[in-house]
Amino acid sequence: MTKKQKKMLKRIIATTLIFLAVVLLEHFGPTIWLVNPIPFLTESRQVPPGEAGYVLSLWPLYLIPYLLIGYDILTKALRNIARGQVFDENFLMAIATVGALAIGEFPEAVFVMLFYQVGEFFQGWAVGKSRQSIAALMDIRPEFANVERNGEVEEVDPEEVAVGEIILIKPGERVPLDGVVIEGNSTLNTAALTGESLPRDIAVGDDVISGCVNLTGVLRVRTTKEYDDSTVAKILDLVENSTAKKSQSEQFITRFARWYTPAVVVAAAVVAIVPSLITGEWAKWVEQACIFLVISCPCALVISVPLTFFGGIGGASRAGILVKGSNYLEALAKTEVVVFDKTGTLTQGVFQVTAVHPVSGEEGELLEKAALAEQYSNHPIARSLRDAWGRELDESRVADVEEIAGRGIKATVDGVTLYVGNDKLMNDVEAKWEACEYTGTTIHLAKAGEYLGHIVISDQVKPDAKEAIAALKRAGVKKTVMLTGDAKAVGEAVGRELGLDQVHAQLLPADKVDRVEQLLEQKSPKATLAFVGDGINDAPVLSRSDVGIAMGALGSDAAIEAADVVLMDDKPSKIAQAISIARKTIAIANQNIYFALGVKAIILVMGAMGKANMWAGAFSDVGVMVIAVANATRALKAK
Repeated sequence: MTKKQKKMLKRIIATTLIFLAVVLLEHFGPTIWLVNPIPFLTESRQVPPGEAGYVLSLWPLYLIPYLLIGYDILTKALRNIARGQVFDENFLMAIATVGALAIGEFPEAVFVMLFYQVGEFFQGWAVGKSRQSIAALMDIRPEFANVERNGEVEEVDPEEVAVGEIILIKPGERVPLDGVVIEGNSTLNTAALTGESLPRDIAVGDDVISGCVNLTGVLRVRTTKEYDDSTVAKILDLVENSTAKKSQSEQFITRFARWYTPAVVVAAAVVAIVPSLITGEWAKWVEQACIFLVISCPCALVISVPLTFFGGIGGASRAGILVKGSNYLEALAKTEVVVFDKTGTLTQGVFQVTAVHPVSGEEGELLEKAALAEQYSNHPIARSLRDAWGRELDESRVADVEEIAGRGIKATVDGVTLYVGNDKLMNDVEAKWEACEYTGTTIHLAKAGEYLGHIVISDQVKPDAKEAIAALKRAGVKKTVMLTGDAKAVGEAVGRELGLDQVHAQLLPADKVDRVEQLLEQKSPKATLAFVGDGINDAPVLSRSDVGIAMGALGSDAAIEAADVVLMDDKPSKIAQAISIARKTIAIANQNIYFALGVKAIILVMGAMGKANMWAGAFSDVGVMVIAVANATRALKAK
């Protein structure tokens, strides 16, 4: 518990003990009889033989537990009234309990205030529990970095480390900044980021990301980003601001409370005045009006619904799924169509050369020319060509490199203009290219209209991709679609293997946006479309979809910026889990709304008719809140 919660618990215990003592004294203690009345402190009683005619009242003793437990509610109500913010739950509780005191219902006033604070304490505990997963994620924030400067190792704040500096990471320490390993081997615990317990092996040349824990060996790492641009900083900023974007349900509760509270105050005034004018029983109906105010307090709605979404976001973060706001969680729950990018999403994005088919000459010669032309590109296909060549490339042999979007590369190699790319590029340069029977991505080479041959590169499907598609269909997703820039044969082969409903191949980035536009028009009006991509090349499509999901986005700046939901590892199976968490959260929020409104409506009618007392009113308010909050905490349990 926090310091504030511990203080409140002490107040609750002290108030309970004092309240019980006063009640016992009133019912079982000695009666003090007086001869003369004392204003406000005595009441007339039937005089027993030999006794005086007035009894000393104990009501001032009830003010002790009342003020002890309720002073903060009363002061908040007065402070808000002074600010012009009259109608809130503090005002309702203050006016109801002060009214109860005014008509002589002292035990009821104390009990209502005590029960309300017990409910608030329980609510605070539930919020604290839901924050645990977020707090655990906040533990990824590095406290220091060991920097090598002037031959010595200095311990500094991560924000003081510049790009290119060398940091030392010892076993048990948290990686403070993104970088590349230049010395050492180790394993990293990425559980706080991905939700996965399996450590990740690290060697020289591998990228490391901030927030992970170094488990075994000592690592020397050259930093590639400043702290503000690092993975850990972006993730923390994302999570800290996730509750700023409210769902429709939360917006409804805000609007509802704005109109509901003044309405019930007016209704309570009507309950107090109208029947009293008819019957003349002012005390009775003023008491019913106070009961009506206690019953009407909207705590269950105001607290439980936002708490439910906060719990859902926290539960998702524990599973390695970061949701940027409860509005995206709500949209995710309505997913009807899931559209995938292929490379790096459903496939591993690790390309390997599987065939080299020159028209004439040696295979190695064709592969060398392709590697030279692609040596400056960061595209996975370019890297696979360089890896397949496996030798050092002479930069002086290459000039005038030009990347042609959606086509390939134009470059001058050994003084000859080469075109390296897909069949569209070959058509553009009027080279008579040849199709290949091998399944994979075909890279053609040509010079000045002469076709030189082609290289086949294959990408492997992720191990859990097929099960991920099946899980989505079991979850009720009506359509799964894959968009790819690869050849039609390659895309259709992957589609058949995974069981996708539709495959659209040979698409440029703009074509992908057009396809998503068409799918958005075809879906049901209230349903949503989710696009899953790597967040690097798919930013336009991620932004256009109802819900953009960045897959395998660990360390990707573009993914964190463009997506609404970020999966912290590269497992497609997390998509079905994210949808399941979202739907469970929405179901719990709806349960709380219907339950709270239903119970409120019934008890309010009973209160207006004079059929509910103050004790029942207190239980209907705080009891409903406790049940709703307890139900809301179920959203924390991701599944």
